[in-house]
Amino acid sequence: MVVTGGTPPDGVRRRPLAVSTVLTYATSLAAAVFSLGNVLVVSRALGPDGRGDIALLTTISFIVSSVALLGVEESMQNIAGREPERRPALATNALVLATIFGSVGGAIVAGATLAYPDVAGQVPRRLVWLALAVLPMLVFLAYLQYLTLADYAFGLTNLTWLIPSFTNVTINGALDAAGQLTIGRAFAAWIVGQAVATVLAVWYVLRRGAGFGRPDAGLARRSIGFGVKSHAGRLMTLGNYRLDQWLVGSIAGSGALGLYSVAVAWSEGLFFLPNVLSLVQRADLVRASPEEAARQAARAFRGALLLTGILAAAVVLAAPVLCVTVFGSEFRGSVNELRILAPGALGMVALKQLANALIAQRRPLRATAGISVAFALTLVLDLALIPGRGGLGASIASTVAYCVGGAAVAILFARALGLRLGELAPGPADGFDLLHTARSLVRRVRADAEPA
Repeated sequence: MVVTGGTPPDGVRRRPLAVSTVLTYATSLAAAVFSLGNVLVVSRALGPDGRGDIALLTTISFIVSSVALLGVEESMQNIAGREPERRPALATNALVLATIFGSVGGAIVAGATLAYPDVAGQVPRRLVWLALAVLPMLVFLAYLQYLTLADYAFGLTNLTWLIPSFTNVTINGALDAAGQLTIGRAFAAWIVGQAVATVLAVWYVLRRGAGFGRPDAGLARRSIGFGVKSHAGRLMTLGNYRLDQWLVGSIAGSGALGLYSVAVAWSEGLFFLPNVLSLVQRADLVRASPEEAARQAARAFRGALLLTGILAAAVVLAAPVLCVTVFGSEFRGSVNELRILAPGALGMVALKQLANALIAQRRPLRATAGISVAFALTLVLDLALIPGRGGLGASIASTVAYCVGGAAVAILFARALGLRLGELAPGPADGFDLLHTARSLVRRVRADAEPA
């Protein structure tokens, strides 16, 4: 029996790509502002050590839940886009698989932590167990986010991003004002935000999506079979910009991680645009021919590369203000780390957008091959540089790995989809294209604002 809600959104008219991109980017920016506000509250209240403990806890949760996904979210989005009648079974499979994979992942890390205590750094063990206990929920939320993206439900996904960061800064700000903020309470606030987002995603599937149907073992095997092919690439991408924080916390200590996490928080703002474009383009790329997918992905890539370069230069110049003026003199060590991290965002544009296009076109192993170059460099350079240079070494490792890995993905993308490599290089026409798109959006906003 299928638990149904509203009409499946296949027949709903969707917004133009540029509009969806701007709205999703604005949501990501708002979420980042709330997240940054939360980082600021926690950093000023608990200092570098306390901020480092929180960063390590959320990093453990994020990394382990991402490993436990097994790439099923990628296959769910592809299947839901091409076979909408499968959506109810996919939703129920998401719950079943999230419970299994999240629990197994938590058990494995719990065993590793007991055997090797340094894995969790200096964080209180009760909080580590709490981080592992919520893994099934985090996996389920990720599955539902990708499933609804196949329906062009960007509004729902935007809310599930925004709510956790808003909840964090609201609860932690109130606790700080009352003099009651602790590491445990700050982490509990993060969990509450994730739980609210999960409830909202479930509500959407029930009321606005296709609902929950009977679980389908054959469909689950199919989802896992495709997913594991892309999962290695996702894990290595995750390792490229999350593993370094775990290593800094474990090797150099919570204080060093507290400084580095501030630089990372600012630099990751440069990833919003390629992340957003990957999300809003995915449903179209799944349905497109290889030639059309190559054209669409290349155009978006060139524009994103151009804009990201401008933003990265601005971040380099503003680093002292972003790190010291905003967070205080204790975080002066973050300035050089941020300046080194910023140029690496150019490589991340390719790692996110072009790899996403390859997966959408059912070429996950090619995406994985390119991403593996970045991951291998990240791991080798982190282990070589973090022991002696701490966060500064991690910054160098990340930027080098992002840029080299991005170039590898670009080459594989061009070869796989029959594109000349030069077609990925931005030119003056792309600048004019961006200006034209911006003017069109402004005109649209003005038209929508005018009274009927």
